[in-house]
Amino acid sequence: MVERYLTVARAGVHESEIKRSRFLCALAPADSEEAAQAFVARVRKEHPGASHNCYAYVIGPDGRLHRASDDGEPGGTAGTPMLQVLLGREVRDTVAVVTRYYGGVQLGAGGLVRAYGGAVSAALDAIGTVERRRLVLVTVTVDHQRAGRLENDLRAAGHTIRDVGYGAAVTIRLGVPDAEAAAFADWLADATSGAATVEVNGGAWV
Repeated sequence: MVERYLTVARAGVHESEIKRSRFLCALAPADSEEAAQAFVARVRKEHPGASHNCYAYVIGPDGRLHRASDDGEPGGTAGTPMLQVLLGREVRDTVAVVTRYYGGVQLGAGGLVRAYGGAVSAALDAIGTVERRRLVLVTVTVDHQRAGRLENDLRAAGHTIRDVGYGAAVTIRLGVPDAEAAAFADWLADATSGAATVEVNGGAWV
């Protein structure tokens, strides 16, 4: 099971020019095929006069769902090299659309492959990626006396606390990497002399 993957940091556009042709690579996060196709449609609507709007997307942490389109360019010269960049750089849940405005100079098959793949690679470098990790969501319950120190210890150990609730006892909600869940329970027992309890509340990608 995949526990971490990269995705594009935000939606954005990066432009490059090759032999007078303009290549605008639009990138966006997309966690479903519907979201990816909606983004492709939006880019096409924004560039009705473009020569081509080629796309590629990879959906899912394991990258199992992926599609590509040459949109009129010679077969295999646009969508496939775009997809190969996303897969090769292990970027998931991401859609890329490269809009080409033809500049009057033929690039040839090899030139097109380099141009479209290079546009996606340059856009990823410019816009950036972020790592998403699969975490087990847990709720730690502890008495008020120990809560402040425990919260500090959790933060010092590198855990991101989602929220803290105060009632008859203090509840601290956080995420723990799946592979570390058992070790976390042992650490918590040691840190609180067995006074804290932990409850698992499912999982999430963060």
